[in-house]
Amino acid sequence: MTDPSAIARQFAFPGEILTVAEYGSGNVNDTFLVRIADGQAILNFILQRLNPQVFAEPERIMRNLRVLDSHVRPKLLRRPNQRWELPSIVPALTGADYHRDRTGALWRVQTFIANTGSFATIESEAQAEEAGRGLGFFHALIRDLPVHLLHDTLPGFHVTPGYLAAYEALATSPPRPDHSGQALFCHRFIGERKEGAEVLEAARARGDLLPCPIHGDPKLANILFARDTGEAISLIDLDTVKPGLLHYDIGDCLRSCCNPAGEEAALDGVSFNLTYCGSILRGYLPHVAPFFSASDYRYIYDAVRLIAFELGLRFFSDHLAGDVYFRLRRPGQNLHRAMVQFALCQSIEAQEAEIKNIIRNLQKP
Repeated sequence: MTDPSAIARQFAFPGEILTVAEYGSGNVNDTFLVRIADGQAILNFILQRLNPQVFAEPERIMRNLRVLDSHVRPKLLRRPNQRWELPSIVPALTGADYHRDRTGALWRVQTFIANTGSFATIESEAQAEEAGRGLGFFHALIRDLPVHLLHDTLPGFHVTPGYLAAYEALATSPPRPDHSGQALFCHRFIGERKEGAEVLEAARARGDLLPCPIHGDPKLANILFARDTGEAISLIDLDTVKPGLLHYDIGDCLRSCCNPAGEEAALDGVSFNLTYCGSILRGYLPHVAPFFSASDYRYIYDAVRLIAFELGLRFFSDHLAGDVYFRLRRPGQNLHRAMVQFALCQSIEAQEAEIKNIIRNLQKP
């Protein structure tokens, strides 16, 4: 990979570059923290190389970020008492929103949101409610953003039938054949649930669920909480902001937040926490109630079950393909990740009645 320090020098920072160091634990892009000396102050920025294996047209991401910024920032200025922050793009020295290295990969810089923290797992009911409130506030902010202004930066993202079709084609002759007990379990698990893979897309086709702007990846790690108050004040990793279904976001938020053991957990510790589910929806639903339909409420359970299944399907497919999409930190990690998501999916299915009861009790009449 191109030297990130050399790349950083291609951007219009407001001072001298002090350090460039790897940052975060993302599964897709390469991320670095850049420290800048601006007079007596030390400022931080995020430098990222967008993964060309994932984003074939990364310029579309940058255009989407500009559209999002133009829509949201004026709203935030009209709400001075509402604490919410949106990362800003730092231009390259050329004036462009990004820099391409000699391999053709796209790099970009965004402002770092200071005095915040993110979490791998939910630590309390109050934090779960804040996570839900943050997502609900974001959805309300972007609800009236004309969806046709956004590029689809990842065609097929969250379209579960597409992932299923790709898996079935891959499974017949995978680049990495695996006959282990865990792999056989995954094959069987997928086969038993493939008939339900189209539930959200079928609802979209019927008009029960309508496409709108979404975040695309609102897992817990992408929600920033203020260190002083514990409030959710930002959603980051906006590369997947695109047209979609709100239920992809709702499902992913619940999936990631309601598994206290985390995505790399031992399988016997994986379960879907009903208390956190209720807390998240208590924070979320008041913000979206003005535009939520009866169908929107009805498909929340389907969304959380499906997104857990879908992510497990994607992890397992990547394992069979030879780990070409998700970044790894150890061999076999994608297979284990798939097992965790399938265990979570089983826990969700076992508590279907309880989850639907929570939703029913919070639904506006």
